[in-house]
Amino acid sequence: QVQLVESGGGLVQPGGSLRLSCAASGFPFSTYIMSWYRQAPGKERELVARIISVGGGTNYADSVKGRFTISRDNAKNTVYLQMNSLKPEDTAVYYCNTRSLGRDYWGQGTQVTVSS
Repeated sequence: QVQLVESGGGLVQPGGSLRLSCAASGFPFSTYIMSWYRQAPGKERELVARIISVGGGTNYADSVKGRFTISRDNAKNTVYLQMNSLKPEDTAVYYCNTRSLGRDYWGQGTQVTVSS
């Protein structure tokens, strides 16, 4: 079965950096689009970044462009989110996502808190 396990969240000061990881299993990872979403308290879940399977093309939410970088290591079945120049408004639970046959799969989420 599809499993997604996020790690790497934590508390960081404004301007700091974190790298999130998502270890995937149960599906042919290299052929799947992978995404990071986030959900802040009282807000809807939103797409942060996405990386396609072939060629590694990416797209980002406007709010994170130039600060966040999504990447993947198909040999390790892992997708990453490098987050730089973090702001308090980046505080949220971050979720790894993939979709198969019209169904969304989610990890358990990892908390990112940006605060001084």
